[in-house]
Amino acid sequence: MEQRFLGRSGFKVPALGFGAGTFGGQGPLFSAWGNTGTDGARRIVDIALDAGVNLFDTADVYSNGASETILGAALKGRRDKAIVSTKLSLRAGDGPNQVGASRHHLVGATEAALKRLGTDYIDILQLHAFDAMTPVEQVLGTLDALVKSGKVRYIGMSNFSGWQLMKSLAASDRLGLERYVANQTYYSLVGRDYEFELMPLGLDQGVGAIVWSPLGWGRLTGKIRRGQPLPAGSRLHETAGFAPPVDDERLYRVVDAMDIVAEETGKTHAQIALNWLLQRPTVASVLIGARDEAQLTQNLGALGWQLSDAQMARLDAASAIAPPYPYYPYWNGQFAERSPVAVPVSAPATAG
Repeated sequence: MEQRFLGRSGFKVPALGFGAGTFGGQGPLFSAWGNTGTDGARRIVDIALDAGVNLFDTADVYSNGASETILGAALKGRRDKAIVSTKLSLRAGDGPNQVGASRHHLVGATEAALKRLGTDYIDILQLHAFDAMTPVEQVLGTLDALVKSGKVRYIGMSNFSGWQLMKSLAASDRLGLERYVANQTYYSLVGRDYEFELMPLGLDQGVGAIVWSPLGWGRLTGKIRRGQPLPAGSRLHETAGFAPPVDDERLYRVVDAMDIVAEETGKTHAQIALNWLLQRPTVASVLIGARDEAQLTQNLGALGWQLSDAQMARLDAASAIAPPYPYYPYWNGQFAERSPVAVPVSAPATAG
């Protein structure tokens, strides 16, 4: 398994990690993702660890905490072999302080997560969203204290905008507090918004991407086709309202390009989508999920080979979206040599 540095932390994580959102199966969203219990989770963890996939990601809101509990049970007796990542700050109860990133909630939610996971430390603790009601200085001071206590090793965030992340990093630098080194972000061939602001910020500030939903919420399996109804087994039937939106014609264009690459490489659409991500700037780890052993084994096939430059270019062109202002001058060459992104990401040229 390839190991990559997580941002500018000096800490290495596997190129593929496992997303434990399929553990538990509680609630309308997570029951559609999967309902793996403790015995099934142990078997999946066995396979993952044997393949070098030792990063396991969860959150306190996944199946109302059951995902953390099942992951902790599956790792019992081998905690030292795993990197455990969890997230908090979304609403995790009915009380007025059971949401957000206040000191009260962060400390209490971390203690609760440790108990469910059956561990005395969390390798990577990430905020699930930005809390605009709590000063970033208080948030980072609390996270810094959790690191100093030994209960947390590294900190990260998820679903922040560029200004929210940069404001936080600046506060850390100003006050000498722990910095975010991980950005758990949505990124895929049909979700490339990450490239416009968060990717160059990550390059500049040393924040590594841990990618969630790399198959575009299940759209990049090759089963969704132009002119055909949504497959009966697609989780989009139950979860489309939670999914990041994708223009249908753009999706079909991407799938058409993947068809050609699949014929050239003999790889599945999912393996191609994952391999494309593994070649993108700032990506430290891509989280794969699996309802069963077969899905996990197939996803592991994304490793050990590389898409060619021509195949990457084909996929880039098919999935490209026009960058919004003020980013488009960089893409049409007017200021390219001074762009914060050293590697172009193949957005189409636009006038302006």
